[in-house]
Amino acid sequence: MAYVSGFLLAVPEDKKQEYLDMAKAAWEIFKDHGCLAMQENWGENVPDGKVTSFPMAVQKKEGEVVVFSWMEWPDKDTADKGFEAMMQDPRMEKIQVMPFDGMRMMWGGFEPLIRMEA
Repeated sequence: MAYVSGFLLAVPEDKKQEYLDMAKAAWEIFKDHGCLAMQENWGENVPDGKVTSFPMAVQKKEGEVVVFSWMEWPDKDTADKGFEAMMQDPRMEKIQVMPFDGMRMMWGGFEPLIRMEA
């Protein structure tokens, strides 16, 4: 069964191109370790909340944008092995500098419940 790794983070507005470049470089590594697809989404309509919100979750600061992304895997086992292998992949050393505060990034693994497409 398919498996999804999801991510939520805040990226400085002026680091959009750096983030895009990092994502493209990382994709080459991810797909070599079993990832089927990756999608990066730059926030455009991400309102502040009163109790909860994406901006609150990532402690978004002035001048930052919320990024919501995910990776699709064939299954959880492939994702687990893929992440482990990526951490050992020497190509990861070239993208160690992240254009965002990794301490405010959140992630998790998800089993899809339903997928509908037109």
